[in-house]
Amino acid sequence: MRLTKNGLAAAALATGVLAAVSWLWHTRPHVVRTMGGIALVYRTRDDAADSVRVLRTGGVYQSATYLGARRMEPVFAYYRAFERLFELRPSACRVLVIGGGGFAFPKLVAARHPGVRTDVVEIDPAVIRLARRWFFLDEAVSLARASGGDLRVICEDGRRFLEREVGPYDAVVLDAFLGERPVRSLATVEALRLVRRALAPDGVCLMNVVSRDGGSDLSFLRAEVATARTAFPHVEVALAADETHAAEDNYLLTASAAPLGLPDAIPYDDAFPTSPLLD
Repeated sequence: MRLTKNGLAAAALATGVLAAVSWLWHTRPHVVRTMGGIALVYRTRDDAADSVRVLRTGGVYQSATYLGARRMEPVFAYYRAFERLFELRPSACRVLVIGGGGFAFPKLVAARHPGVRTDVVEIDPAVIRLARRWFFLDEAVSLARASGGDLRVICEDGRRFLEREVGPYDAVVLDAFLGERPVRSLATVEALRLVRRALAPDGVCLMNVVSRDGGSDLSFLRAEVATARTAFPHVEVALAADETHAAEDNYLLTASAAPLGLPDAIPYDDAFPTSPLLD
């Protein structure tokens, strides 16, 4: 069969339409109503063309997961930065994570750190359901238990959970956001004092702190350093930037009653912290 020029154009158009339909079929968003508003769950690809499923709320990515063999590996740099708690406290075996989202960091712990017991507090039952359906949460729970550890999901307000005198934990990871804004009730002096109470004597608190205005505004980081210093004698900050997936800079804030010693900690003087955040 011989195609004319018009026939070739029609065939090319049909191929393009099929490709577009295929793209829409694989990337069409799932719309979920959450306590923080409408969330979108959909597939995309990263710079290396790996297939990624993302959770987007408030106009920003809240979490993401690779699909296939890399599904327990975090997509975002700041989740990988949280793993540094095992550099700071190699014998850590009990971890509290406040803020579930797509459960990226708890999945990493389940896959790479056998025997660790992780409690994850997530306030929104809809978020927990979408994590089970699209972000491999149940598989991570099974992995943790198979290694002699555990991954326990607790549907509760994180601040209220801390007020119940829980612990002791070797590490507390704070990663609760509403859209692009951190949950203030978990970022104040009073909240961090509750975190310290929940920690073992040498336990460490880790927090994801995000810049504003394209990285030029560090006002929240400066305030949070001041806040952490009211509850902990040792506070260090390291960069956890993600140039591929974020328009802002991420910082890993670590705090402990015991010395920390992050080798890449950013030095700051006493003029850097501003005013602590209060309830």
